[in-house]
Amino acid sequence: MMKHVKDQFQRPINDKVPSSSPIVAAAAKGGTDEPPPSTTAPANGGAKKTHLYNPTSRPTYPAITGTVLYVLYRPYRPSFTLASFRIHRLNLTTSADSASSHLSTLFNLTISSKNPNAYLSFSYDPFTVSSVSSDGDVFLGNGTLPAFFSGSKIETTFRGVAVATSSDVDAETMNGLRPELKKKKGFLLKVEMDTRVMVKMGSLKSKKVGIRVTCDGIKGIVPKGKSPAVANVFGAKCEVDLRIKIWRWTF
Repeated sequence: MMKHVKDQFQRPINDKVPSSSPIVAAAAKGGTDEPPPSTTAPANGGAKKTHLYNPTSRPTYPAITGTVLYVLYRPYRPSFTLASFRIHRLNLTTSADSASSHLSTLFNLTISSKNPNAYLSFSYDPFTVSSVSSDGDVFLGNGTLPAFFSGSKIETTFRGVAVATSSDVDAETMNGLRPELKKKKGFLLKVEMDTRVMVKMGSLKSKKVGIRVTCDGIKGIVPKGKSPAVANVFGAKCEVDLRIKIWRWTF
């Protein structure tokens, strides 16, 4: 019996293990005992699912935020009104030899500015105020408005805004203006106001941008005597040319 046990421990090391053994197959693949990958086709027809990053699939948070803020704040442009326009002086004189003509004017205006927004404020630089003929060809005078701050739901009114000029005009200007001044129903003119403005909404501020306010449809008459003539401003409308961008809004 001892001989039988000894024979078992002295088995030659080159005794072969069957090649069909899983251990041999694993050793041939690199010495690991992991099973070989499955060659069975996926059940969905052979297409493999991938998990690729697609940036367009993410929600556009800035656009959503901008839309929400727009709905909450509802930004509107400021509005301007020309409440009155008094003509104290409007003289067009020509020299004896008709070689030159001179225009002298003095107007007195009342202008109102309103901020219709509940959460936006406007900060204006000083305005340049000009009066011109309705076609814009004849300059009739200029003046200024001081810088001011327009808070939410605030209306600001300026009275006694003086617009004047004393300048020579050429023959072409004189020939075009004189018939207009002689009209019994009055002549048409307009007021243009130019400045720069900054808009503030909470902690957001815009850059200063140009703004032009044009009040058209004013019907004036030449004053007689020392009393000023009152121009008709009931049909006048003031348009605001303004393009301000805050966040993603342009208004």
